[in-house]
Amino acid sequence: MAAMKPRTGDGPLEVTKEGRGIVMRVPLEGGGRLVVELTADEANELGDALKSVVG
Repeated sequence: MAAMKPRTGDGPLEVTKEGRGIVMRVPLEGGGRLVVELTADEANELGDALKSVVG
């Protein structure tokens, strides 16, 4: 039987290059993580969009 680990969203935001894609893991409130795989172009567009909002 596998060990049960508590699901917490306290971990850091992680971004790694895996193969041809970029994988982003975002901790969520209430536990768990949102995992998104992006291409390099999509990651650049996301970065630009975030920068325009943050300033």
